[in-house]
Order: sequence, then structure tokens, then C-alpha cells
Amino acid sequence: MSVGIIVPLPAYTLDPAFVAKKAEELGFESIWYHEHPILPVHSESPFPATGGEIPWTYRHFSDPYMSLAMAAAVTERIKLCTGITLMPERNPLILAKQISVLDRHSNGRFVFGIGAGWNREETEMMGGDFDHRWTQTEEAVGALKALWTEDQAEFHGRYYNFPPVYMYPKPVQDPHPPILLGGNARNVLRRVVRYGDGWLPNRANPDQIEDSRKQIDTLAAERGRDPEAITISVFGQPPETTRQAVDDFLNAGALRVCVWPNHSDSEEEMGQQLESMAETLLR
Repeated sequence: MSVGIIVPLPAYTLDPAFVAKKAEELGFESIWYHEHPILPVHSESPFPATGGEIPWTYRHFSDPYMSLAMAAAVTERIKLCTGITLMPERNPLILAKQISVLDRHSNGRFVFGIGAGWNREETEMMGGDFDHRWTQTEEAVGALKALWTEDQAEFHGRYYNFPPVYMYPKPVQDPHPPILLGGNARNVLRRVVRYGDGWLPNRANPDQIEDSRKQIDTLAAERGRDPEAITISVFGQPPETTRQAVDDFLNAGALRVCVWPNHSDSEEEMGQQLESMAETLLR
């Protein structure tokens, strides 16, 4: 059963090693960390889920790569995923190395969920071009692919420009870890087929997944890509998700379903909650 666990906010109050090891022991397929390096105190950007103010928990993210590295050290099978990495806020020359090392030391278990961000003030503060953030994201992905697959990689774009460089180690996964594009933007499926390996939709329902699966298959065929090589990972399902709901998503064409537990103040509470979720979702 392909069910992943999204680490709830605040995301740094529990040891990532504990959460990942417990999730793996129970049979969960993946563990997901997301990011906002900073959030401005004063922002005019509406929160996507509500169109209003940012919830207080949204101030409390961990660093996904440090957390996943800790998770990798105590696990053997569970996939280590970002849901999501904010591409306009990261330098691909550094990110390529971080991901390669994480993928290598986890024996090829990293899944690269990405997005372009929604908070204008944060994006611009971190050096991103908010108005063209998806263009910048696509360019960053192109730079990463070059760094991961070429012995002497170079890239010349609008946002990233570097001469031939060495970047080692290369990822274990060939040609690179799967790249999943998050969000529900109007053109997201075209972007997925153009330069991604999968779609990571948030707050979706099975009917939307079934329709989107058909669109992906059509778009992939038009571009000469194998539709089966492009996956859908349903993100952000609530803790009360049922086995039937998971089955509905999988039958609609999803590869996996990622569920939020509730925040727990202790490892004991989180362990009990994961056990209860496993009993419901993985039996």
C-alpha cells in the first residue's frame, strides 16, 4: 500500500530519525518534509488554502534536507521526499550536491518534490523572480539535470549561468531522482510532461485525479514520452483519511497517497498515532 506520511507542523519538535524509523517499521512507503526558510512578518500574499492570513503553525518548518538526512541514517526502505522544495529560493549549484549526497547515502531513496512558491515577499527576499517563478523553476531544473548527468556540466540561462564544472558525486538513481511538480496551476500538467517525472497535487479528489491522469497520458503521448513513466502522488490528505479513500485515489491513477498526521507533542503520542493510521490505511 503506497501511503506516505507528511511530517506535521511544527516540523522540528520531534526527532526525524524517530518518525522515519517508526513509519518504516509500520510499513509506510515514504516520509515527506517541506520548507519555508523564512516567512515575512508583514505580507500581502494571501494564504492559498484560505485566501486569508497565514496560520501560526506555518511559521514552524524544519529544513527538509537536514531532516531527511537524519531519517536516512536509521532507515533502509522508506522513500525520503520533499513536499516541496521552493526552487526560486535555492541555488542549483549547491542543491545538486545536497541531493546527490542524500540520494547516494540513502541508496537511491530520494524523491524531489518541487514548487515555485506562493509568497511574493518571501520569494523576492530570497532572490527569486516571483512574477516568472515557474520560468525560473524550469531553468533551475535544467541546470540540476546537467549537473547530475554530465561529467563536465555547463548551463547558460537567464537566471543561472555557469561554465563547465565538475559536480560529484552523481545521484544513485539513473538519470536522477524523480522530479515531482507540486500545485494546481493552470499549466501544471503541461509543465510536468515537459520537464518532470510526476505531479504532486494538494487538496485533490479522486475525480480530479482520474481526469488529470487522462490529460497526462494524452500530453505525454503528444511529446513522445511514456505515460506510465509520469506518476501522480496525492499530497495533503487529512489524518482521518480512510482505506477506501486511499483505494479511490489509487484506482483513479495515483501512485501514492500522502497523509498528514496531527501534530504530536511527544514521540509516544506520534508513535501511537502512526500505529493507528497504519491499522486503518495499511491493513
